[in-house]
Amino acid sequence: MVPNSDVGSVEGINLSKVTAWATEQIPGLQAPLEFSLIAGGHSNLTYRFVDATGAAYVLRRPPLGHVLESAHDMGREHRIVAALQGSDVPVAPALGLCTDVEVNEAPFYLMQFVEGEVLHDAETTQPVSVAQRQQISEHVIDVLAALHNTEPEAVGLGELGRKEAYLARQLKRWNKQWVATKTHEIPEMEATEQLLHERMPEQVGATIVHGDYRLGNLMVKDGRVAAVLDWELCTLGDPLADVGYLLNNWLSPDEEGAEKTPTGAGDFWSREQLVERYAERTGRDVSQVNYYRAFSHWRLAAITQGVYKRYLVGAMGENHDIDLEAYKEGVHSRAAAALELIQTVA
Repeated sequence: MVPNSDVGSVEGINLSKVTAWATEQIPGLQAPLEFSLIAGGHSNLTYRFVDATGAAYVLRRPPLGHVLESAHDMGREHRIVAALQGSDVPVAPALGLCTDVEVNEAPFYLMQFVEGEVLHDAETTQPVSVAQRQQISEHVIDVLAALHNTEPEAVGLGELGRKEAYLARQLKRWNKQWVATKTHEIPEMEATEQLLHERMPEQVGATIVHGDYRLGNLMVKDGRVAAVLDWELCTLGDPLADVGYLLNNWLSPDEEGAEKTPTGAGDFWSREQLVERYAERTGRDVSQVNYYRAFSHWRLAAITQGVYKRYLVGAMGENHDIDLEAYKEGVHSRAAAALELIQTVA
């Protein structure tokens, strides 16, 4: 029986309408459904829900309020997850896409819930054994290599985006977001953008690029990646951008901010080991990886600025505990790191 009220629902979920739609999509789903917002998502919102039998699922929807349209395309994200099922890239099984905004005021899609854990920071990583940290390191880079070795056409994603001029397109896209969401001046952003254009390496081939590949977006279990999450930034382009981004998030215990990263707990592979393994698995030239690290710092600064402004104006809802000054400072520090790195690239 579908409930006729939204008693017990959470912000962003029309309980009665979503329940009615979901029961038509998922065989055996039994109302009532109980939703909870999964912590850690700062862009598209992710909810876990269970039915009367205790079976668990996931719902993804855009942030509350007005957002930049292209960043939160549910249909596109669902298409990517569905296409990669059965490939060497582990993803949660996709169960249905709803584009009727009458159901939940915004498009959303459903997935099977995958058992495992997301390692958000050094503290949550402490219970993981040293042996499993080593295994996770190896599998993280192997899964990324598998993604980049997947032919887009072979999985129906050949038209996901333009393949050529990835870096130039990304610079244009995120500079546009930076300008649209800028709340204060950061000269390092403009200086870095100029150097990124001037020192841009030639793109060799094009692959599926995740766009936000890091341990915080991976579900892990028993020393392996159980599912790659958060595909909203995925496109076609230069795979080394994913490598640079992963390396920026792969901090050792002695680096500033290490406590905020899973690898800050120590006993993971070094960045050098990751790069060597990636080159071995893909055959790609990784000699200019520091350019991609600079690019990724700059891009993340632009993304973080967008998130900062959304929280500032309340577009992410009311139920969050976010230090806005820390976000603002994060944009500054990433912009400075990008400029420092790009200045070392010939």
